[in-house]
Amino acid sequence: MSAIRNSVQTGFLGRAFAALSAANAVSAAVEAGRRPRARDLKELGIDPASFGRVIR
Repeated sequence: MSAIRNSVQTGFLGRAFAALSAANAVSAAVEAGRRPRARDLKELGIDPASFGRVIR
């Protein structure tokens, strides 16, 4: 069972859930007027340093 759990966490499903979770966290932070966490931005391939310089 442990091997299956590890393969899901490091495989396609794990990466897909991580990306969806990061997208949800970033969108919620932006909607609330807060700065998203750098970890979530990196997960989505967005440079955290340049995120604050985006013009709305």
